[in-house]
Amino acid sequence: METNQNKMKALLNKVPEVTLYFWIIKVLCTTVGETFADFLNFNLGFGLGLTTIIMGVAFFISLFFQFRAKKYVPSYYWITVVLISVFGTLVTDNLTDAMGVPLETSTIVFSILLGLTFLFWYLSEKTLSIHSIFTRKREVFYWLAILFTFALGTAVGDLYSEQLGLGYFKTGVTVISIILCVFLAWKFLKLDGMLAFWIVYILTRPLGASIGDYLSQPKVNGGLGLGTTVTSVIFLSAILAIIIFLAVTKIDISAKSESKEINSSKKNVMAQTILVLCIFLAVGIGGYIKLSLQTASTQTTLSGQLTDFVNIENKMLTDVNSKNFTSANKDADNLEHQWDTSEAKLRKIDGTTWTKIDGTIDVVLAAVRSSKPDVSKCKTAINNSLSVIKVANK
Repeated sequence: METNQNKMKALLNKVPEVTLYFWIIKVLCTTVGETFADFLNFNLGFGLGLTTIIMGVAFFISLFFQFRAKKYVPSYYWITVVLISVFGTLVTDNLTDAMGVPLETSTIVFSILLGLTFLFWYLSEKTLSIHSIFTRKREVFYWLAILFTFALGTAVGDLYSEQLGLGYFKTGVTVISIILCVFLAWKFLKLDGMLAFWIVYILTRPLGASIGDYLSQPKVNGGLGLGTTVTSVIFLSAILAIIIFLAVTKIDISAKSESKEINSSKKNVMAQTILVLCIFLAVGIGGYIKLSLQTASTQTTLSGQLTDFVNIENKMLTDVNSKNFTSANKDADNLEHQWDTSEAKLRKIDGTTWTKIDGTIDVVLAAVRSSKPDVSKCKTAINNSLSVIKVANK
């Protein structure tokens, strides 16, 4: 009787079993979340606001079909994950770039929101199991948690890799090391499965972003120079292939007994959760303080610190006026590389002005890198950026 009930729960469950394929496609989706947003924002010139609207609408449409489904459907589920990865990334990007909200604030806020989601989920359902998502309420909690994990992962990843100057490669290596530690703790130290799952789920976001940036960024930025278009196509093709494979083989659907998932008592799980939180807080805050001290500057203003960017944009303006967009694109790569490299230092000096300049540079990059660049739009974007930089550089 119990076996039949478990089989029925598995059939009704709206999410896949956690297998190796689950984690592979999760990282692929996260990578696409980083590169596809950049593709729409910069390559197609949509801008951050319009990109967010488009991806938000697409996400809620996919979520509608996911909720309508009566069981786990690989295409519905993974398309929703791809879109929520893009949308979750854009939520944090809008807070940071458009509204000037510090990444530290975003990290704290999304941590609280994720914690509250788990708290109310558990108080309501008495479980955080991802193998029992067969009611509408549980599915709402599940997707809220997923959204906040992407937004939190974006904030944490950007905070350490960009603002604190750790870099994408070192951030990726650090994340892989933490994931390995969590796996070993689950495998040999009896770390609770659900706790381990959600830790790794959050961490795969900065890992996927690091992979995406490494593949898509120009070689001058330390990447492979594949570009956001090629990288997005490669990963979307891989995602599609795995979705078809899963739909045919159905290996990510199994009648797994929920009782087998619970390896620890509630008190033990609570103790593990508190211990893990303390470790992450200690390591995270300690790393933040150490990196902050390394990027500290005696400068109190950006005056005299931005001359190189004025020179780069002046050269870009000359190239645009002569319609030499090949050279202008190289200037754009150089501008992005120099700006990203200097971010930790400049942002520490004056975060508000840095955010303002960063917004104008994003417009410049989008205009110049457009598939069909418009001379007038490029000149307007560059002149506007130059005026802001020159004021800060006085």
